[in-house]
Amino acid sequence: MTEVRRAGAASASLWERDEEVATITRAVDTLCADRSSPGTLLEARGEAGVGKTALLAETRRIAEARGCTVWSARGGETLRSVPFNVVRQLLQPALVSMLPEEAREYLGDWYDIAGPALGIADPGERQADPQGVCDGLVAAVRRLARREWPLVLMIDDAHWADQETLRWLAALAERLDETSVLVVIARRPGDVSGDSARHLETASAMGRPLAPLNALTPDATAGLTRATLGAHAEAAFCREVWAVTGGNPYETVELLAKVQDSELQPVEAEAAELRDLNRSARGGGLVARLEQLGVDSTRFAWAAAILGGGITVDMVARLATLDRAVAARCAELLRGARILSVPDTAGQPGADELEFVHPLIATAVYNSIPDALRTAMHGIAAQLVTDSGLGAAAASRHLLKVHPDDDQEVVAQLREAAREHLAVGAPDAARRCLERALQEPPLPESHARVLFELGCATLLTAPATTIGHLRTALAMPGLDGEQRVDAVFRLSQALLHNDQLEEAVRTVEAEAARNPDPSARLRLQAAQYMWEGIHAGETSSPHRSARLAELAATCTGRDNAERALLILRGFDAMTHGESAEEVVELCDRALVNGRLAPGLGWTDTEWGLELPMMLASSYAYADRLDRAEALFTEALRAYEGAGWSGGHLALAHAYVGLGHRRRGRLREAEQSLRESLRIAERVGRGLPLYWSATCNLVDTLLARGHVEEARTVADQYGFAPPYPSTIVLPDPRPVRARLLLAVGRTKEGINELEAAEKVAAVRGRHNPVVVPWATELARALAGDDPGRAARLATDARRQAERFGTDTAIGEALRCAAALETGQRAVRLAAQAVTYLEASPCQYEHAAARVEYGIAARSAAELERGLALADSCGADGLVARAREALAVGHAG
Repeated sequence: MTEVRRAGAASASLWERDEEVATITRAVDTLCADRSSPGTLLEARGEAGVGKTALLAETRRIAEARGCTVWSARGGETLRSVPFNVVRQLLQPALVSMLPEEAREYLGDWYDIAGPALGIADPGERQADPQGVCDGLVAAVRRLARREWPLVLMIDDAHWADQETLRWLAALAERLDETSVLVVIARRPGDVSGDSARHLETASAMGRPLAPLNALTPDATAGLTRATLGAHAEAAFCREVWAVTGGNPYETVELLAKVQDSELQPVEAEAAELRDLNRSARGGGLVARLEQLGVDSTRFAWAAAILGGGITVDMVARLATLDRAVAARCAELLRGARILSVPDTAGQPGADELEFVHPLIATAVYNSIPDALRTAMHGIAAQLVTDSGLGAAAASRHLLKVHPDDDQEVVAQLREAAREHLAVGAPDAARRCLERALQEPPLPESHARVLFELGCATLLTAPATTIGHLRTALAMPGLDGEQRVDAVFRLSQALLHNDQLEEAVRTVEAEAARNPDPSARLRLQAAQYMWEGIHAGETSSPHRSARLAELAATCTGRDNAERALLILRGFDAMTHGESAEEVVELCDRALVNGRLAPGLGWTDTEWGLELPMMLASSYAYADRLDRAEALFTEALRAYEGAGWSGGHLALAHAYVGLGHRRRGRLREAEQSLRESLRIAERVGRGLPLYWSATCNLVDTLLARGHVEEARTVADQYGFAPPYPSTIVLPDPRPVRARLLLAVGRTKEGINELEAAEKVAAVRGRHNPVVVPWATELARALAGDDPGRAARLATDARRQAERFGTDTAIGEALRCAAALETGQRAVRLAAQAVTYLEASPCQYEHAAARVEYGIAARSAAELERGLALADSCGADGLVARAREALAVGHAG
């Protein structure tokens, strides 16, 4: 019989792992060959005990032999509720070794964002954005990879990593092309669910799997047996070793170690003893072997299993109530029995830190603790962690295991832990703490406040859940004054995020009607008008605009509720096409010294981002692009500075793109809008922010003349009915109609414009710049129905003159000129140029110049239009001007 050996194997568990080791070696060589090489993720997947940990140990040996820096971490079955646990294990030691000033300088703007999650910086007062924290951790790896190159990161038992770490791992895997680092993870199939499973599968999909880790063959088991016990091991004995262990490498190694300890001879006559020996290494047999080491050693092992990580003799002695010297002897006994070991991680942890030899042992020991005692020990562990000054968040994983007992101190600790989790960007961990606090339960007078805190924690991640929590809280005593108003406002926000906008309106309206406090009532009324104002549907409360105008007329801007009403009135007037001069005057009154008032800023949570977005949009469409762009840029800086890189940042980029588009900087607009869509992809399709980015990108690409790209974007991102329930600027129907007309689907385009006409009439949105259905439809009908086209153009001009901006009037005149011929067309085109030259919208000015040049047969006007179109990035308009010059339209 030919024995299957792995020559020069660093570990017995590496038998039959030549292909995997070769892949790892090539990956390390690639990493070391070029500092600019893209990163790689390798995944070892297999059932418990098949040698994943041994393969990672071999990866360390190979990498360190080539001069690599190697950092490692391990997930733990009992530690999955600890946010950022595994990524802290990986990165914290390197950052802690720096001086605080050095770490701050090294991480730059990411220090305050990722530092709290890594435990190297104090969290801020504001709730951290989980996506921003995740991006900050990815940026930290990029910088550390440059500093420590060549860097290898290893994660064992990734299936037991915390959700926050797995989210980071997925994000890192997606950006490995720009990060020269080798990431090697080991995981079991399954053993993970929900968002954690989704993140882990995302990371796996971006990586390269190693060959499947299967059990050892009988030949390999025989070779391993003879390599361990001696060449004289009989074939029948070797076959029984394989039969007993199923070829599981870990169980094989453990069984052979016990054969050596028991001085059992490897002959056929002794093979029957192998099953009993194997049982002593697992499950009940392991527990029995542990008990044989004595009561103190058992208590020590139990305490170590409760701690899960950060196992030191001192901490275990305190938890197990053992004398320090006794605890030290127990540690030695458990190491000798191959239950505990000292981590082999190149000095990263403390010198006296311990770990279980294998996760299977840790699980068996933890499950062997009597239920009542296990619960009690978690309670003691929570107190020890708190007394050690590690904070409520660190203690919370133990508190989650304690039986509810009407303990208000536990409620207070869990609430504090939730606040700490939110401050570092772990809302799911906060949710678990608050849900557990409710089980205690809280006292009646604080129960509603805990529900409110839970609702706030789940607002962005689970709006439907938030709705239930907040409705329950509001039905209970305990929420009064401003806190009750905050809860109602948060409930309305959750309803909005859950696409229940009409219910959001009714909620704040009903609360405003019964709230006796004038200031509170004013805030609630403002919220009602805000949600009605962004509703894109066909129903609204009767005479809403008149009531809002009447209410805003009494406002001087003395507090944020009044400022909110002024903004809402300005936005309402803008969308309805009322006087732009009055729109600007209303918006100006809502500012304090020309700036957003404290409490109404982009990152303030009392009112949300909707108000400043409405304010900036009103300025943008009232031809005050200077103020609009200043606000959009401020939003971008505020979100980037606060580390908010989710939906808020996506909207900021979208509206910066809108500002560029309005200004006529089409290249810059496209760049911002594509970045907005990139970020929005991570948040989820179908949301209002997604529509804002997509609609504006399609509009910008059409303005550039890139029709096929616009069609590709529309198809890729689902830019088609049904439209969202919230208002999108500009209105998506005319934009989509313009795309349909551009690709030759004329009838569909006309139908879309006529649908836009009906919706605008019902909602009273007559601003011809925001909803330019009339001018677009007039152009589309010019050939087949010139009478109707003329009436539409006349009506558009009337609405434009009512609104009164140079852009609106100029665009109406452009449309009128396109419907005429001869000198009348020339005169109208010249008037359009006059108005649009005074407008801040340079693309429209360029288009008017080119059209005037063609109508007047003026080479000079065409050249001016061409130069202006080229500066805007309007390639289609440039081509049109050049074609007109080439064919002699200029005369």
